[in-house]
Amino acid sequence: MSGLIVYHGGTEIIDKPLCKIGRKNLDFGQGFYITNIRTQAVSWAQNIALKRGESPILNVYNLNKDGVLKNFRCKIFTAYDAEWLDFIVENRMGHNAAKNFDYVEGGVANDRIIDTVNLYISGIIGNETALKRLSEHQPNNQMCILNQKIIDNYLVYNGTKNIK
Repeated sequence: MSGLIVYHGGTEIIDKPLCKIGRKNLDFGQGFYITNIRTQAVSWAQNIALKRGESPILNVYNLNKDGVLKNFRCKIFTAYDAEWLDFIVENRMGHNAAKNFDYVEGGVANDRIIDTVNLYISGIIGNETALKRLSEHQPNNQMCILNQKIIDNYLVYNGTKNIK
């Protein structure tokens, strides 16, 4: 199968991912998170490993993204904009903005921008200020698979690599 190489960083081998096992209230909802940016996945793995006192690993997959986009309800954010901010806030507050989608892709609310998101959620800064701050950052990328059929039919496990 041709497709996109994607990664899931962590401390466990995940050869058969499940989309409903992850934590709720994350950026794009409860699902299986991957990225096509290897360095980002390595960083996630190292952070998780440090917290757990374990070794970081990188799970590697092949995603038939064209098949996913053609056959499922998808939402792709291309910028840290008002729509992305509202979506992230809704999910982080437990309102499940992702319920109408099978696959969501876009920027991560990571250490570079989480302070802005949290200040916005708490009402300390308004929409205009939050968007101005977010516009100063280039989005990285995360993909959240919310439908197990995508994993079963469009995501192929290619192995696991140890990270030094």
